[in-house]
Amino acid sequence: MRTNKIKLMALIAFMGLSLTSCSDDDNPQVAPDNTVTGIASKASDLTLLVKALKKADLATTLQGAGPFTVFAPTDQAFIAAGLTANAIDNYPAADIPVLRQILLNHVVSGAVQSSGLTNNSYIKTLAVGSASTTNKLDMYVNTTSGVRLNGVSSVITTTAGGTFNIIATNGVIHKVDAIIGLPTIVTHAVANPNFNTLESLLIAQNLTGTLGGTPSSPFTVFAPLESAFDTATLALYNGLSSSEKRTAVLKYHVVTGANVLSNAIPTSPITTFEGGTFTVAGTVITDEQLRQTNIVLTDVQCANGVIHAVNKVLLPNSVP
Repeated sequence: MRTNKIKLMALIAFMGLSLTSCSDDDNPQVAPDNTVTGIASKASDLTLLVKALKKADLATTLQGAGPFTVFAPTDQAFIAAGLTANAIDNYPAADIPVLRQILLNHVVSGAVQSSGLTNNSYIKTLAVGSASTTNKLDMYVNTTSGVRLNGVSSVITTTAGGTFNIIATNGVIHKVDAIIGLPTIVTHAVANPNFNTLESLLIAQNLTGTLGGTPSSPFTVFAPLESAFDTATLALYNGLSSSEKRTAVLKYHVVTGANVLSNAIPTSPITTFEGGTFTVAGTVITDEQLRQTNIVLTDVQCANGVIHAVNKVLLPNSVP
């Protein structure tokens, strides 16, 4: 009798184990997706970003190992840019490669939290423009008042706690209030206060349309910093006899039809947009008036060209 009771108890235990095993097989535990894409998919104000990522075939990319830093435009930012859910669903197939680059322009390699966003600095995004397929596009970071990116988009912050870092298993997300388009030469001239005077002169001479567009591009621009426009230089520039001569000075800083990176600047004379030439030896430029200027920042990549910053204004022979 005791033997039968033991057998019965063993049978019941075995059946219970079998049922538990079947139950586990029928309802496997699925690990939560806490990647960048997974977290964005659960955010109520990032629905259009997720839709756009899927449309551009980037949702899986941002589930990868990374790490990534993603500046994530909110739904409001997408709507302000005219990218509603319907617009994304019906996005023209021929334009999806550009959409993909715009989205990649919001992604930086590495997990950069708010403390790692340095004022007056450039960081490389994962996007490329038409000017170069090898030098990724740059993003300008200004933290003097909050965090401003390329002069067009701000990182959304909490009321008192600073930049809101959303940590993912493969990176970090910062929500932003506007879509960050592919930057042109003019975009970076406007975004960086070190180019304020240059920007104002370009506007005055109606050159922003040229350097913000694609005809005659790609451009290589040797851009004078704010410090280059000292009192004597501004007096010389403003004292030129005609608007054409002022335009000539600005065009002398531009090379058209070439995206020349710092490691490929020729040693032979370089012909400029103005028509004159200058030479470069190492980081020193010698202009037509034999004045020497130093290149102090290189390879700021824009969608339509590249910027190298210089510490003096270059002067062609066409200017007395």
